[in-house]
Amino acid sequence: MNLLSIQSHVAYGHVGNSAAVFALQRLGCEVWPVHTVQFSNHPGYGQWRGSVFEAAHVGEVVRGIAERGVLARCDGVLSGYLGAAEIGAAILDAVALTKAANPQARYCCDPVIGDAGPGEYVRVGIADFLRERMLPAADVITPNQFELERLSGKGSATLTLALAAAESLRGRGPRAVLVTSLHTAETPRDAVDMLACDAGGRFLVRTPLLPVAVNGAGDAAAALFFFHYLRAGDVAAALARTASSIFGIVRRTAQAGTRELLLIEAQEELVAPSQIFRSEPV
Repeated sequence: MNLLSIQSHVAYGHVGNSAAVFALQRLGCEVWPVHTVQFSNHPGYGQWRGSVFEAAHVGEVVRGIAERGVLARCDGVLSGYLGAAEIGAAILDAVALTKAANPQARYCCDPVIGDAGPGEYVRVGIADFLRERMLPAADVITPNQFELERLSGKGSATLTLALAAAESLRGRGPRAVLVTSLHTAETPRDAVDMLACDAGGRFLVRTPLLPVAVNGAGDAAAALFFFHYLRAGDVAAALARTASSIFGIVRRTAQAGTRELLLIEAQEELVAPSQIFRSEPV
């Protein structure tokens, strides 16, 4: 499988392409990374250095790949943190270019807007662009609970409400929705849920809540879910495999007491998760 991944990159840690590229490669996927930003580290530290790339830069890199004549072999496009709304337009151009070369290619949008606690942390205009332009263009979308509410305009305090919000996103265009870091009235305090749905059904995986807040788990989850969904075509299987791998990696990270995902040290969790969680229909 060949995937074009257009997202942020950090030198230290594993977020954006720094999380997605290795995770996908470890599963045998060829990845063509295009960076939207080049930062020293995750901005959550409060200090970082680097730059947000211009939309023209992103477009130039994608056009260079297209000129190699390889987009006909591209199975999908994955996007994450934008940096600026203009970059979103460049990503949609890349998706159109890829699908023109390979009509079977799919687009997965990880709509990075914010999270519970810090709230919205992207530049003005990005959330609106994601809602109005990128959501309808996506085949797969992977919001966290905060982003689910921002994109759908609906609450998610209960599982019923979260399902309705996810289905409303599917009604806007995506064939599959993955919701990460989900806590509803039905979620025990010591657990966290992942929810996924497509035309084949709606499924939930519940894993223990680990005592750590890590950077990049959502980015890795989006990449893994897209890969497994493309390969298997089964939303329940993709959800279970993704949740199992992410739990194993985050558990190793919690044991080490670090905020940076131990993606390299725990890489076997990508291939053969040490604990398997099952998807349950809801």
